[in-house]
Amino acid sequence: MDAWGVRSGHLWSVGHTRPRCEKKFAALLLAEGISHYLPLLETQRRYDGRLKRSSRPLFPGYVFLHFTPHQRTRVFQQDLLARLIPVEDETRLLNQLREVRRILASGFAVAVQPLFTTGARVRVINGPLAGLEGGVEDPSQPGKIVIAVDVLRQGLQLTLPIEHLHVLP
Repeated sequence: MDAWGVRSGHLWSVGHTRPRCEKKFAALLLAEGISHYLPLLETQRRYDGRLKRSSRPLFPGYVFLHFTPHQRTRVFQQDLLARLIPVEDETRLLNQLREVRRILASGFAVAVQPLFTTGARVRVINGPLAGLEGGVEDPSQPGKIVIAVDVLRQGLQLTLPIEHLHVLP
C-alpha cells in the first residue's frame, strides 16, 4: 500500500470481492494506479518432500482501497468487485491497518477469528444446525450460544466450534 494517510479528495473503502478474487482485484487496481492494501499471510506446506510456499489473503474476500471519486468508476468496472463498504473513521482504519502490517511482519502465527461480544447475534453456517441463529452470552466462550424459544421465555444453550458460526451485522 503506498498511501498510508488521509489525503484530500481520496476516500478509504473496503472492497468486498467475489470469492477467491482478492489477488486478481489487487493486480487490476495496481494496473489502474489505484492505491490499495491486501494483507497476505505467507504459508509453507510440505508436499511429496518438497516445501511449497504460498500466500493467501488474511481477510478472505476483502481489499482495502484508497481512491478519488473519479477513480470510483474504474473500481466498479472490474467484474471482481461485489460491493464497496464505506469507511466512516479513516484514522481508526489506518491505525488498525498499521497494526495488521506490524503483526504480519513480526513472523508470529496469526489466525483470524470473528469478534464475539456479549449479545452478538450469530448464525450457524456449517453442520446439521446450519441456518439457526442465536446469541453469544460470554465472549470468552464464543462457541457457547443460546437459541431463544421466545414463547416459553427460555433458551437452549449449546456449544459449537467457532468455525461453524458467523457474526451477524
